[in-house]
Amino acid sequence: MAEEVVNGKKVILTADGLKKLEDELSDLKNVRRAEIAQELKEARAQGDLSENAEYDAAKDAQRIIEERIVEIESLLKNVEVVDSSEIDSERVSIGCRVKLRDMEYKEDMEFLMVGSTEASSLQGKMSNESPVGKAILGHKKGETVKVETKAGKIKYKILDVYVDKKKK
Repeated sequence: MAEEVVNGKKVILTADGLKKLEDELSDLKNVRRAEIAQELKEARAQGDLSENAEYDAAKDAQRIIEERIVEIESLLKNVEVVDSSEIDSERVSIGCRVKLRDMEYKEDMEFLMVGSTEASSLQGKMSNESPVGKAILGHKKGETVKVETKAGKIKYKILDVYVDKKKK
């Protein structure tokens, strides 16, 4: 595990999150770079670059791709991968699935607890650095946790904590 840090902290990823970043980096370096190089070549062939919108667009795309490559490489240098075999399924931790009940509205939610780099509410992945994530880390099934939010205190009951067996 890397001891270097990004912005004062390690980058915590699940094995799936690491694979996605590595795949994205490979795609950017091996596919997108070549595509942009071809676009630049074609735009240059059109002549005057000073008023060439295609050339400007390709240069902008190239800059964005190169910035993302640098960002991913930096993340990968500072990554700590959560080993699914070491996850304590008794307590909420990164890499486990959690089912919560909002005690006020009696609504249930389920998500995978991940590091902030992987977090995505649309994909059901909650960051360990979010208010709810921070509050429930280390707690067990059956416990009720109060979460301080901008809207006030919200109580959640931890209905279940488990490790997704399909991902092992």
